[in-house]
Amino acid sequence: MAMLSRANWTILAVAVLVAGVGGWLQHQSRLAKVPVGVHVANVGDLRPDLALLDLDGKEHRLSEYRSRRVLLNFWASWCGPCLDEMPALARAQAKFGEKDVIVVGVAMEDPGHVRPFLTSHPVSYPILIGRLDSPSTSLRLGDTSEVLPYSVLLDAEGRVLATRRGALDAATLEQWLAPPGSR
Repeated sequence: MAMLSRANWTILAVAVLVAGVGGWLQHQSRLAKVPVGVHVANVGDLRPDLALLDLDGKEHRLSEYRSRRVLLNFWASWCGPCLDEMPALARAQAKFGEKDVIVVGVAMEDPGHVRPFLTSHPVSYPILIGRLDSPSTSLRLGDTSEVLPYSVLLDAEGRVLATRRGALDAATLEQWLAPPGSR
């Protein structure tokens, strides 16, 4: 194995340093969107007990789902990948819903758009309306980029087990929602 020359070691060290600084800056730029004093839940944290309205205007708190694992899926009717994953979420709710798991869709748009959309694209899981104003509901639950779709898996005590930016595939849904011990 050939030894690296001093010049190559220097280039390698500079490249590693630049990559590290770039990663740190990217992380800081994401955190820059978080308003002062707002806690963003990370994996391992207890979820904030947010109050969200359903399509009939009734308030629901995330703590209502305690004792069940909860898959919160943030979506919007204008988001193509969100729409692509909705049938898989409905199948997952049908398959695992009797096993102390619930899928909850959180629409990140005006409720006036959600109701007509769901009339033509019905789902078998509850839909709540997320807050769009700062700090948004998805941001409070770890979506610092505020990208849709975004999903959060909560354990039965309300701790964040996992998060995912982008659409969930069938394998990930199976892994996240299957009863412990059967995975």
